[in-house]
Amino acid sequence: MKVLITGSAGFIGNRVSQRLLERGDEVVGIDNLSPYYDVKLKQARLAQVIDHENYTEARFDMADRAAVAKLFEQQRPDRVINLAAQAGVRHSLTAPHDYVDTNLVGFVNILEGCRAVEVEHLVYASSSSVYGTNAEMPFSVHDKVDHPISLYAASKRANELMAHTYSHLFNFPTTGLRFFTVYGPWGRPDMALFLFTKAILAGEPIDVFNNGEMSRSFTYIDDIVEGVIRVLDTPPAGTTAVGNEEDPANSQTAPFRVFNIGSDEAVSLMRYIEVLEENLGIKAIKNMLPMQPGDVASTWADVNDLKATVGYQPTTTVEDGVKRFVEWYKGYYKA
Repeated sequence: MKVLITGSAGFIGNRVSQRLLERGDEVVGIDNLSPYYDVKLKQARLAQVIDHENYTEARFDMADRAAVAKLFEQQRPDRVINLAAQAGVRHSLTAPHDYVDTNLVGFVNILEGCRAVEVEHLVYASSSSVYGTNAEMPFSVHDKVDHPISLYAASKRANELMAHTYSHLFNFPTTGLRFFTVYGPWGRPDMALFLFTKAILAGEPIDVFNNGEMSRSFTYIDDIVEGVIRVLDTPPAGTTAVGNEEDPANSQTAPFRVFNIGSDEAVSLMRYIEVLEENLGIKAIKNMLPMQPGDVASTWADVNDLKATVGYQPTTTVEDGVKRFVEWYKGYYKA
């Protein structure tokens, strides 16, 4: 099938593109090569797919309504994976308009494109950040998520609500995936593992927030990609609610679903750092700091719904995943 992927130069989008091409699908990739982080890294990711005979690259901003509409009309994709977004909780504190332009305006342009050409299934990235002040662990897609604590989180929750509206009005299937702390080779330089590795190798201190009292469902990239593709291949066939129409994870009126996607194990930040130190052979200099605004102390994914629906099963331990990242980092940066 022909799959349109937004954020095709991004960490997850590029790896998903590779996997789809490997299995014989056509991929149309959209990316504007935003300078939010190192554009050379994005170009190096793209170099792995851009010359493939079944890959088509579109270089423009998702907020460009006319360009998005034209691409949908020309390419007429069967299915769409929306992974482009302005990421980062901390950046949203200082650059809120970046999130409105990409995560809201850009997303409605994608929804309109899907509606116009009657796309079979839209899979889009949400985030574990939508859980906000939720104190119940592990986070369940059946929990209410009405109290985000960053504009980034609010924009991702808005995406879920917008998708439900389009699924209800136009009866096209949508599935939202709440990603939990994705890491691995070719990862984002603004994420903790990347920042820690760079600083430790340079002999510089690492910033450890909340005095290290944090934990995350750290999820290796290959486990994420496997889940995304399984979801893409399994669109909701109709209404998905089971008795409770107020359940945030499904709908009484539309082919709409939301899943958590991530590791079903929460790992402490200090253990994460310890594994990195073991692989680098260097002890980190730790700069212990208080919690940052908009951040949460813990995330932990309940992925039972995703397991039951598509057979999702994350298999990569933090020990194996961090080792693979360090090997890639040293090779790519000749560290």
